[in-house]
Amino acid sequence: MQQSPIHNSETIIALATPSGIGAIGVIRLSGPDAIHIVNQVFAGKDLSVQPSHTIHFGTIRDGNQLLDEVLISLFIGPKSYTRENVIEISTHGSAFIIESIIKLLIRKGARPANPGEFTLRAFLNGQLDLSQAEAVADLIASNSQASHQVAMQQMRGGFSGELQHLRDQLIHFASMIELELDFGEEDVEFANREDLKGLIYQINRILHRLIQSFEQGNVMKNGVPVVIAGKPNVGKSTLLNALLNEERAIVSEIAGTTRDTVEDEMIIGGLRFRFIDTAGIRDTADVIEAKGVERTHEKIKQAKLIIYLVDPEQDVKEIESQITYLKELGIPFLTVVNKKDLVSSEWEEELSVVSYQLSEGDELSVDGYQLSGREESQKPKDNKIIFISAKNKIGIEDLKLSILEKVNLHKINTDDVLISNIRHLEALQKTEESLNRVLLNIDNPITSDFLASDIKQALYYLGEITGQVTTDDLLETIFSKFCIGK
Repeated sequence: MQQSPIHNSETIIALATPSGIGAIGVIRLSGPDAIHIVNQVFAGKDLSVQPSHTIHFGTIRDGNQLLDEVLISLFIGPKSYTRENVIEISTHGSAFIIESIIKLLIRKGARPANPGEFTLRAFLNGQLDLSQAEAVADLIASNSQASHQVAMQQMRGGFSGELQHLRDQLIHFASMIELELDFGEEDVEFANREDLKGLIYQINRILHRLIQSFEQGNVMKNGVPVVIAGKPNVGKSTLLNALLNEERAIVSEIAGTTRDTVEDEMIIGGLRFRFIDTAGIRDTADVIEAKGVERTHEKIKQAKLIIYLVDPEQDVKEIESQITYLKELGIPFLTVVNKKDLVSSEWEEELSVVSYQLSEGDELSVDGYQLSGREESQKPKDNKIIFISAKNKIGIEDLKLSILEKVNLHKINTDDVLISNIRHLEALQKTEESLNRVLLNIDNPITSDFLASDIKQALYYLGEITGQVTTDDLLETIFSKFCIGK
């Protein structure tokens, strides 16, 4: 691994809590001189002789000026987040106090930290691997139970452990093939080719599962985009407001009121959903409304789930045509009837027949990812039509449950390793390609050096994920996205 340009001899400082007025603020220092720098301005116990993982009350003074009463948390390296000496100063949350203390400590020898520099030092000092460090940022950004679950699993090393096991097995075979090259003239074979093929088949199965898990992990991390689509004036904006329990979208009896998409988020069952209210689907001569309809079709194609909203005034043949369009897109959808009080038994029966014929088996697509070992025959065929009254907020809770069931994430085995980072996905795909070349070359009369080269390439891509192989540019790209103070 190439070394980072960061000078670990320097002691860094940053505010670790969000800026702004609050009850407390936490100022963090890390580096060899952290204890000495704080000791110069701390009126209390001598921090240089205190044990690690202790908290001390005292005051921070700039000469004769009292800045604040504080609590000092002391962590002596290597038993700290960065494996360096770390001090956290808990002050009152005044922006003036925090700024004054940080400026004082910079004068005493600290320097301002760069974005993510504390976690970067943890990585460089072997406290975390690179995928775990990235999970720290994901954990901070998590805003639902599902995204928190994925980040925690990766930060605790579930993904890293699986990758390390794969690397160890490949390294063994790579070393055996390298040994063959040293005895090239003697025509010996230290790496049994059939055993190597068996190992690669085994690794590829694991790689395939991890690659397929990205769709699911990405949904859990970033949320599910759900488009509310349908003809004008069927109640799409009213439904959005009912789901969010606030007046988020403008509601009017005039058809075509919604000219652009309106988006907002909510948590259902621990998973974040991004609901998108769209312009009604219809032909229109209004240039602005036509642009809105065009954007509706764009949003529909980007959705993971579509709420297709209809009302009893629509012709069932027209509904059948639009359901057919949705089926052709291959995106899961729910057929939801608004204004349930106006539904006649004849219209309901006719719609039920159409729905049964056209919408069975539409679960959220996860590109073949195996859901907790369920057999294909066990997958539910959900053909029910959901009846609601968005205006009167009737049936909204049942609709939320149906949305959650359609997404089907609760059926995922929570112990499975999921990936949610596009960088990891690309590296795994390149690893798989390299190993497939090894399989191809094993069955052809090819020299050991070509096999060794492809195995090394696979090891390189796996190492990129965990940071065993990296560059300064890669580190800068990853850690520049962190907040300062983490």
